[in-house]
Amino acid sequence: MAKSFKQLLGDDVKNTRTLLHESIPITGTISSGTYNDNNIKTFSHGIFQNIYDYPYLSSSANHIFDISYGHSSHASQSSATQNAKKLNIYNQMAQVLMGYNVTGAIRNFDSDGELDDATSTEAPGRMDQCFFVNFSRLLTKDEIKKNTFRLNLYNSGTVGIGQVGGAPESAYTGRTNNVTIGDYASSNEYRISPAGDYGLLFTGSGNTAGPDSVGLVFYQAGIAVLTSSIFQAGPRPFLGVDSTNIVEFGYEGGPTENTGTVSAATLNHTIDQLGDGLRYRIDNISFNNTIELNSTIYFCRVNHNEFNYSSNPTYLSGSKLVTKNQPSDLPISYITTVGLYSPDNELMAVAKLSEPIRKDPNTELTLRVRLDY
Repeated sequence: MAKSFKQLLGDDVKNTRTLLHESIPITGTISSGTYNDNNIKTFSHGIFQNIYDYPYLSSSANHIFDISYGHSSHASQSSATQNAKKLNIYNQMAQVLMGYNVTGAIRNFDSDGELDDATSTEAPGRMDQCFFVNFSRLLTKDEIKKNTFRLNLYNSGTVGIGQVGGAPESAYTGRTNNVTIGDYASSNEYRISPAGDYGLLFTGSGNTAGPDSVGLVFYQAGIAVLTSSIFQAGPRPFLGVDSTNIVEFGYEGGPTENTGTVSAATLNHTIDQLGDGLRYRIDNISFNNTIELNSTIYFCRVNHNEFNYSSNPTYLSGSKLVTKNQPSDLPISYITTVGLYSPDNELMAVAKLSEPIRKDPNTELTLRVRLDY
């Protein structure tokens, strides 16, 4: 009887990697009022917000991204609202995404990618006040595909909380100056960090010089870091929530209301308030994710003199092959299954053919078995 097992040789096994991509669109209405903020989950600790694609108490809701804010020690002030929490958020994100310098200190986020760790108050490229948008693995899968990340937002104007989503179009008129932020230069240029690859974010495909960067996107981590300076300067220059529930630039502070600076706004508002401000200015987010599919392909070669018989008990009847009518007829078998065994002859995987394949001494076959993981 023919051999039941056949050893695979080195040339019979091939390892491959396939990258699959999905297009991920996130409309701004999800984060800014479609469900009257019932899809926005806040916490008593007040250090970040969860955004869901549906009211989060629903069993069908999916977590899609988080928003938080933090600042470095260069922007820290003891009198600032939630100063310690903002500092901790910045340091936590920086140590994971940027790592440490040669002195063992946490690297600051650097918009130009130079990682020079300058210590001056106005160090070029250093991002001291940052928003963090952390996308869930449900969306990013293994990583964000380079040169596909696009974020549309309004970086000026005012809008009432709860007045977007299902509200009239007039509720949007307070938001002005829609800009598109993207990793336009990452196809040819990207950086490496402890968290993987990252690219620079720019406010247009024509502004791709290092100094023009307004943030970073970390592809494997699925995190976008935006510098606060992306929002326009001038009167009411930054995000905040005043006593009348208006997400606006600047902050309510008496005589200083119309002269507030970016730093003043971030220092005098809570992380949740700043997160609300960013959410209500998002117009659209889109990117392609990446699924890395690793495969091992086994070429199972069946020679003419192999596997022409079957060990199935029904293959014999009265000590005769049921597939032969005359003694001179060639033996025939039908291949339906391929089993992959370990060196100890333990069955590890089974491949089923779509239909039985006839095998006799006049034919040779190569069965291609693909194992994905």
